[in-house]
Amino acid sequence: MNKTIETYYSELQLLLDGKHLLPSEIPFPKTIMNEYISHELIEATPGIIKQGKNYRCSRCNNETPRLFTSFPCALCQKECYYCRKCIMMGRVSTCTPLLRWKGPPVHNPHQDHSTYLTWNGTLSPGQKVASNAGVEGVRMKSDLTIWAVCGAGKTEVLFAAIDEALMSKLRVCIATPRTDVVLELAPRLKKVFPTIPVAVLYGGSKDRNLYAPLTISTTHQLLRFYQAFDLMIVDEVDAFPYSYDSSLQWAVKKSVRPQATTLYLTATPSETWQMECKYGKRNYVKIPARFHRQPLPIPQFTWCGNWRKQLEKMKIPLVVENWIQKRLNQNKQMLLFLPHIELMEKALPIFQKLHPKVEAVHAEDPNRKAKVEKMRSMEVPLLLTTTILERGVTFPNIDVAVLGAEDDIFTESALVQIAGRVGRSAEFPNGHITFFHYGRTKAMIRALVHIDDMNKEAAKKGMIDQ
Repeated sequence: MNKTIETYYSELQLLLDGKHLLPSEIPFPKTIMNEYISHELIEATPGIIKQGKNYRCSRCNNETPRLFTSFPCALCQKECYYCRKCIMMGRVSTCTPLLRWKGPPVHNPHQDHSTYLTWNGTLSPGQKVASNAGVEGVRMKSDLTIWAVCGAGKTEVLFAAIDEALMSKLRVCIATPRTDVVLELAPRLKKVFPTIPVAVLYGGSKDRNLYAPLTISTTHQLLRFYQAFDLMIVDEVDAFPYSYDSSLQWAVKKSVRPQATTLYLTATPSETWQMECKYGKRNYVKIPARFHRQPLPIPQFTWCGNWRKQLEKMKIPLVVENWIQKRLNQNKQMLLFLPHIELMEKALPIFQKLHPKVEAVHAEDPNRKAKVEKMRSMEVPLLLTTTILERGVTFPNIDVAVLGAEDDIFTESALVQIAGRVGRSAEFPNGHITFFHYGRTKAMIRALVHIDDMNKEAAKKGMIDQ
């Protein structure tokens, strides 16, 4: 290569090592890219692969015929097919390759230390067992599921395993289905690993092209990676959309190296995973107690009549209104979960009659982040929400209720997670969780039994204070 070509070497290496990117995502001249491809430093993989009469997307592994569409392509002057499933990441078509670095890998630039972890906290006995198992997983390159109740302190459990990987010059990723969780984890990880560059990836993130030994990412963003990570930590593995979307599960597998370790974190594993744990088909460790050694709050079931009909008449069910008014008088913050966005937004003015600063939030809300911050700063007494806040957020001293707990959207997993918003803080380890309903469901019963069983197991193991 001539000198002009060589000047791009380190920049391309940092950009493409462990990635699968479209040419449009790489800010270098086409002539330079072709030169590197000819020297076999960059590999070009077909973005769409034809399989008989059908197609497969190399980025998201989509093979569903209806999710491929043809269009007259200006680049190749032919009729091209593109993948609709991952179009939000940029268009992958039959004439566009995915590019990745094939030259020498990036050498992790961080300096050697006896530890990179700066944390003075202590782990509970349950956390310590899980932490040690995570470190052993990294050393032995073996996968591990950490099944821990909501509020067990899963993030702190990860510190030692991450530190072990970083000291071994391994590249680490923490992946989670939701942007909210990424934004909450990022400052915590940056604080305890202050000497390590941390890339924070989500839709619109400024760190998109940052090479870092520690990455915190939504599972969607992993679609851009290829054999990049030595330690993959999948947080909230049971959460939507990861648990339902095979392309996101594919993204996790595609983004790790062949001998990588994967740690799966969950408070509410699927029935299949629970059975695999029970019968020894899955390597796991269980934390049935919270770090502050107080039992999980048990949900209270409260019948509220035909709440939908009452909301349509612009009325709040009396038992719900009394529940809210009592806490307003006590200056106690509240989360109230409702099953559907349209219903919640229509009901918001009714709740604002009880207090003008009541807010509502949902997944499509452009002010979602700001409203959550207002809740944290105690500016909002009551926040109405969909299941978007069922996990990944912590408010220190709140009571929580579900209006319409019998709705199908409130699965056992969702109800357990919602109940887990209560009593998470060591300063405020107690609180109330109420399921307002118009008829009990199996999901409600199972959620109650799930929580009660965890408390019993924790008590049996001496992990909670009686």
